[in-house]
Amino acid sequence: MLQIIFVLIISLILIFPMGKYLYHIAVREHTFVDPFFERLDHLIYKVIGLKNKEMKGMSWKKYIIALLLTNAIMVFIGYFILRIQEISLFNPNKIHGMEQGLAFNTIISFITNTNLQDYSGESGLSYLSQMIVITFMMFTSAASGFAVAMAFIRGLSGKFKDMGNFYTDFIRIITRVLLPLSIIGSLILISQGVPQTLIHNLTVHTLEGKLQDIALGPVASLEIIKHLGTNGGGFFGANSAMPFENPNVITNIIEMLSMILLPGGILVAFGYMVSDFRKDKKIKKIEDLPIESIEHEGNITRMTINRPRKSKKVWLGNQAKPLFIVMSILFLLGLGVILWSESKGNPILQHVGLSQSMGSMEGKETRFGVQMSALFTEITTAFTTGSVNNMHDTLTPLSGGIAMINMMLNVVFGGKGVGLMNMVIFVILTVFICGLMIGHTPVYLGKKIEGKEMKLTAMAIIVHPLIILAFSALAVSVAAGVAGVSNPGYHGLSQIVYQYASSSANNGSGFEGLKDNTLFWNFTAGIAMFAGRYVTIILQLAIAGSLMVKPKVNESISSLKTDTFTFTIVLLVIVIVISALTFLPVLVLGPIAEFLKLRG
Repeated sequence: MLQIIFVLIISLILIFPMGKYLYHIAVREHTFVDPFFERLDHLIYKVIGLKNKEMKGMSWKKYIIALLLTNAIMVFIGYFILRIQEISLFNPNKIHGMEQGLAFNTIISFITNTNLQDYSGESGLSYLSQMIVITFMMFTSAASGFAVAMAFIRGLSGKFKDMGNFYTDFIRIITRVLLPLSIIGSLILISQGVPQTLIHNLTVHTLEGKLQDIALGPVASLEIIKHLGTNGGGFFGANSAMPFENPNVITNIIEMLSMILLPGGILVAFGYMVSDFRKDKKIKKIEDLPIESIEHEGNITRMTINRPRKSKKVWLGNQAKPLFIVMSILFLLGLGVILWSESKGNPILQHVGLSQSMGSMEGKETRFGVQMSALFTEITTAFTTGSVNNMHDTLTPLSGGIAMINMMLNVVFGGKGVGLMNMVIFVILTVFICGLMIGHTPVYLGKKIEGKEMKLTAMAIIVHPLIILAFSALAVSVAAGVAGVSNPGYHGLSQIVYQYASSSANNGSGFEGLKDNTLFWNFTAGIAMFAGRYVTIILQLAIAGSLMVKPKVNESISSLKTDTFTFTIVLLVIVIVISALTFLPVLVLGPIAEFLKLRG
């Protein structure tokens, strides 16, 4: 438990300076690293042929088009490499080209930052694919997500005339955040025993006198960006449960902190970008009044006062506090349930006489135990990373249910700014409902929330559960879907729902008992990943773009305050109620029914 408290405290310490740094990058304020990185940025601009006229601010529509075109080009190149990876270049283990259905699923998975893997990395990909496709897309998909989050915040803040430029945002995130942090992180992982090599697999004699193949490769460079970019795809099939990806408690903590760092930081950056951190200087004497001009008109004297304001020293903006509190409450509640459920063990094993004093250790690594496995599970599903240091298919029913709920909500911090953007959608809904209750026009961040914004908000809230529930219904209705289920009954339904929740939330983890490397699962999960990523982004940027062009509304004493404790509680209740109405029936039929059956 001390390790859990340590990780959470360190994460809080790290996200605030990282958030301020992301804020400086978003608003292009000067930082001490600019002299070096500006040269690197301009070099990249020259290489890709980006001209000054193409670096101007964009509307939300142009921003989306630039995002889609850039991602589309990477999809075609990546798909081509996966299909021809059997060439000898960086392929010492002679891996064959990937089958077209699996290649489609894989390339969609990694361009959408989902990293759902229907293949085993050590036997399914050459080193060329691992570096040029997988690791490369872990950088670019994460950068795309963070760039969109910054554009979204600019649109909401009312302080910018445009959404910014996608290409410059995209490159600056990579060069100033992802790349330097990945270099430092990979060196730390290498020092702890994570491989980083291009040699072929080794065949060794085991202590039992048998032969065993030891898979190697450029692991450390993939491992760090996998967590920093909330990607989640592993070099090995066992992901972060594999000792070569996650050798010890130190690397386990580093990987968890890496998952938290940037999603937490973007929330802090949001606070800086939308809030006013300035306050009036106190005037103690009338002589201290900053008089700008004096006009005399008869017996009347008019003075114009230019009252300068100084910046407050704050850690989190007022507008970010409600979001942070609601996210933290949901996170801690989920963590508490998983810890409790896993510590109780498996009642079936206890019934047959096996001690459960260590908790439910099925599917877990002994070097991590129940507590650190539970924390990893909560973080990877709440921050939509998808990497695993234990097998989620073997979680107790309530723990598996919490993992699903995190992805169904998709607002508990989330990755790449996704959690922030989704939570803001719920904030807009809350503002609208509260505005109707008090009889005032709904206003958020000084902008009126009107019919157009509410239609887009409703669509943005509906699209995620629609993808999950519609595809789940399809899977249980056709033979191709049911054929993938390895555990019939309640757990089998959980396997199906988890797969599509993970796909739509761009998480990528799975109940690994599902036989998902088939045409049906590759295709339907690929569509779910694509729609969950791009449809949601388009709707959210459309909302921000609509609010950006609206005139600012002056606040009055009766205006709804969105930074109060009362508003925070209302926001929490609305998130829970909307989510419960949407997902509770399927949760009752899956993990809750399985829990009651085991306890009965």
